[in-house]
Amino acid sequence: MESITSRSNPLCVHLRKLAASASHRRESGEFLCDSPKLLEEVLLWRRELLKTVLCTDPGKLPPLPDGVRAVVVPESLMEYLSPARTPQGVLSVCRKPEAALPEVLSGRRYALLDGVQDPGNVGTILRTADALFADGLFLVNGCADPWQPKAIRASMGAVLRCPVWSCEAAEAKELFWRSGIPLYGAALRQDTLDARSMAEGKAVVAIGSEGRGLSREVLALCDATVRIPMAEHCESLNAAAAAAVLLWELARRDAPGK
Repeated sequence: MESITSRSNPLCVHLRKLAASASHRRESGEFLCDSPKLLEEVLLWRRELLKTVLCTDPGKLPPLPDGVRAVVVPESLMEYLSPARTPQGVLSVCRKPEAALPEVLSGRRYALLDGVQDPGNVGTILRTADALFADGLFLVNGCADPWQPKAIRASMGAVLRCPVWSCEAAEAKELFWRSGIPLYGAALRQDTLDARSMAEGKAVVAIGSEGRGLSREVLALCDATVRIPMAEHCESLNAAAAAAVLLWELARRDAPGK
């Protein structure tokens, strides 16, 4: 196993940039996982993406695929490299999966996030979408990078299973139209429906940022808007909670024997 001790080593410089810079992640086509649990998820679901593993204790590593670079580093260097407040002794560098928009969507349930800038929220919604059988997530209008370490950590590995596409809102709407899937926005306007009244079948639910909700651009693209029934003294839920409720409603309608 290779050993590195210097912060100035090119691999260490690369890892620091992967943790901090979305542009570096785009240019390199790679992302960083920062725990043994996430390494397990990569090995379970997308082992072909794994490129490099750094650790402080080689004896605790699982068997790695042939061709994966394995590096041991001292704990002081791991603390410097890890984006986590409390490093867990393992960092993994992976290739980003293919992110091109498909010509047609073959699934039934999707979510679209509009300007959700908190990476923790993006990762949590990804985890929820994966758990509730969603077929993918669309990010428009400056959402947080789903490959940022905090987002990956919040997704608990769901980013490896649930497809994520970053695109323009109009591109997403064109794809929904070609695929015969209506877009429901979580907002209030004259055509707003109770979320429990959404038509059965395929659907995309759009969730806006906590500060401003859905943008005018996305609202104009929605086929209808929906509201989540709640106490009158409450104005709204946060983005992750709203996504969970709406995705649950879509999943519930498709449940056997409902």
